[in-house]
Amino acid sequence: MKLWLTLAALNGFIAVAAGAFGAHGLQGRVGERALAAFETGAQYHMYHALALVGVAWLASISPQSGITATGPTVAGWAFLTGIVLFSGSLYFYGLTESRALVLITPLGGLAFLCGWATLLYAALKST
Repeated sequence: MKLWLTLAALNGFIAVAAGAFGAHGLQGRVGERALAAFETGAQYHMYHALALVGVAWLASISPQSGITATGPTVAGWAFLTGIVLFSGSLYFYGLTESRALVLITPLGGLAFLCGWATLLYAALKST
């Protein structure tokens, strides 16, 4: 649980900093499309930082709830992978306006979906 809560707090911090940077540091320096992409990256980063709080909570109650510890762990790593690939590629585009990482973004979205599907599966299998 401590690992996931630490990662949730760290990612929440980074998401807020990225959102503030996008709103105040990038405006007028990059095109509107790049700025919008950066902001989308920050939003999804925060959503999944909060999801990591849920992962930490599930990890802490797993033995009592019938949810195996594997479900929250797999979901947590999927969420982190999604943050890096999805939000990271959008941050890169927002900062550089380069589309070099455009094919990575959907892989991050797929990782997010895998994380949510894993949590759903764990919830359905719990007793």
